[in-house]
Amino acid sequence: MSIIITAEIGINHNGDMSICKKLIDAAVDAGVDCVKFQKRDINLVYTKEFLDSPRESPWGTTQREQKSALEFNADQYQEIEDYCQQKKIDWYASAWDINSQKFLRQFNSKYNKVASAMIVYKELLKEIASEGKHTFISTGMTTFEDIQTAVEIFNEYNCSFELMHTVSTYPMKDEDANLKMIETLRQKFSCNVGYSGHEVGLAVSYAAAALGITSLERHITLDRSMYGSDQSASVEPPGFKQLVGAVRKIEVAMGDGVKRIYQDEKPIALNLRQHLDQRK
Repeated sequence: MSIIITAEIGINHNGDMSICKKLIDAAVDAGVDCVKFQKRDINLVYTKEFLDSPRESPWGTTQREQKSALEFNADQYQEIEDYCQQKKIDWYASAWDINSQKFLRQFNSKYNKVASAMIVYKELLKEIASEGKHTFISTGMTTFEDIQTAVEIFNEYNCSFELMHTVSTYPMKDEDANLKMIETLRQKFSCNVGYSGHEVGLAVSYAAAALGITSLERHITLDRSMYGSDQSASVEPPGFKQLVGAVRKIEVAMGDGVKRIYQDEKPIALNLRQHLDQRK
């Protein structure tokens, strides 16, 4: 089975549907399998004091104005679903609260996603698992106990899932990647494991692909200098196209680990060993 590659649009659309569609187009052009978004009920995710606190942004001077501007409504999500269907690409979203998970049920997304920040939210995990959709569970900022609890919930609901090794820094330092955790998670929890990366560049993601991941998620942006907290840890369209092409090549190159003499090697062996035959 091929690695499921997701372009995480997240909030990099900056609340602008034209930017959103350009990001979807870039993901399609790169050859990814899915695009992903984030959905929040800001009145549940943030306190009133936080929302009323100052923040300069293109939309105003408070956190509330900034956060509100980044949330798409039902009509806009329907537009996203219709556009993705037209472009023949799957989409899904990570909900940050129970209201948002229920909101997403009105659409026909293929997968669910548990963001690293939400893996400790047991009630939300139960809501997600109850839907029975294959779910990607990111594991940034967690202990083994946190992950074990999430795994037990999804097993209890008989909902298919895979863990995603994640380090929740933006951007992540290469030396913090700890890619050997991919095998640790696979062994400890007896499940498939993917990688959700926030690093600058592509090399770490290539290495993850060679370690047998089943899914790969990277943030996509039109321009890393655009407004937004995730832009600097994102990949621009040419880089995303390069990423997908390389990952697909790595998948083929990994092979099956069985030693064999390839047909194309046989005439080369005869030629390069001809002096050995003459000694007989």
